Amino acid sequence: MGIPVLGSGRQAAEIVQRFRKKNTQIDEIVIAMPSVTGRKLNEAIAHCRATGVPCKTVPSVATLLTGQVLVSQIRDISTNELLGRKPVRLDEEVIRGSIEGRSVMVTGGGGSIGSELCKQVASFRPEKLIIFERAESDLFRIHNDLVQRFPHVEIIPLIGDIQQYSNVEQAVQNHSVNSIFHAAAYKHVPMMERHLVEAVKNNVLGTRNVVNAAAYNGVDNFLMISSDKAVNPTNVMGLTKRVAEEIASAMPSSEESSQTKFVSVRFGNVLGSNGSVVPLFREQIAKGGPVTVTHPDMKRYFMTIAEAVQLVLQASTMGKGSEVFVLDMGEPVPIVNLAREMIRLSGFEPDVDIEICFTGTRPGEKLFEELVLEGEQIVPTYHEKIKIFRGARMSRPEIDQWLKELQSLVSRENELSIMQHLRSLVPEYQPDGRWRAMLQPQRVRGAVVS
Repeated sequence: MGIPVLGSGRQAAEIVQRFRKKNTQIDEIVIAMPSVTGRKLNEAIAHCRATGVPCKTVPSVATLLTGQVLVSQIRDISTNELLGRKPVRLDEEVIRGSIEGRSVMVTGGGGSIGSELCKQVASFRPEKLIIFERAESDLFRIHNDLVQRFPHVEIIPLIGDIQQYSNVEQAVQNHSVNSIFHAAAYKHVPMMERHLVEAVKNNVLGTRNVVNAAAYNGVDNFLMISSDKAVNPTNVMGLTKRVAEEIASAMPSSEESSQTKFVSVRFGNVLGSNGSVVPLFREQIAKGGPVTVTHPDMKRYFMTIAEAVQLVLQASTMGKGSEVFVLDMGEPVPIVNLAREMIRLSGFEPDVDIEICFTGTRPGEKLFEELVLEGEQIVPTYHEKIKIFRGARMSRPEIDQWLKELQSLVSRENELSIMQHLRSLVPEYQPDGRWRAMLQPQRVRGAVVS
């Protein structure tokens, strides 16, 4: 087409330098190699990185065929390239059998995980997909997207709040819901450290409402999305998620004649989700730095949003109820390594072009996250990447009484009493920051007052 070919990818640095000598700036390099192996792509990225010019990649043919992007679009370096391992692939036919032709509701359907859940559920052709979301703009966005992508699926957007039991029950009854994927939750650790009452109202009492609506209305499957921060929690968010796991696990299993199967899925950080480090680092790099990392030894387990949702869908087909499922996510990734790799993939050199600053751990943050509680039994499944953890669980009457007392404390908004009540259920919680100061015993004239 009359456009000269200047050389191979190995010559990228030489070509860029040649243009610079002619006072012509190369602003961006596009890597049009969507079908090559990861090793070949990494080689290409390394050659482009050596130029000091930002680079992007063309989507794969499979991505184009599914209609997820337009042919004219190019994208930033994908989160898969940051993962450090092959993405997990799950058994889609089993998942299809549990969704196709059924009525499915996703709470928090406008969030990062919730919206991806909606997209993947819709691809399995349910009879109805109910998106339950209290954020109007997020609901509007995901509804419009799904209507265009899946014209043969009935998509029902519902503005509602899990903190209002009547909202949830009305949705379940009006649409004869068969399966609930409970993704609605407050998740930002520093924010929840400051807002205990709101965290409890939403993550604990809100989960109770969805669980009860599922049980009382004969829903077949209930799955709650949990977090690795629920294991030996050191922050309010993880603490409330651990309590939410206890609520779901306390429900009778199918072996105990329960119509509804209640399970939880526990996984690590999701690359690219709202509030995760990837969008933050990307924004900081775009501004020229610095990129902020809390601690040089900070490590996290990571997965892509697509992986997380596949795990959720697969787990919904497993077990008999009262289980917690966990994905084998490989080795934890040092956050500082992730920052350096993102800087390099953006065409810059860490601590040369873009500075990395360590800001110190925030209240409630661990250096390392865990996936299993001491005393939990590991049970394999038919999928090598998914395991079940079974531990001691409360009975339904016990959890109901505990929740009744919690509701009374929340109505009085006494934070200290609420926290002490939470700790009675989750004694392994190790408070940090202001909560450590509030909960530690105080000495008065030689006596200890707790």
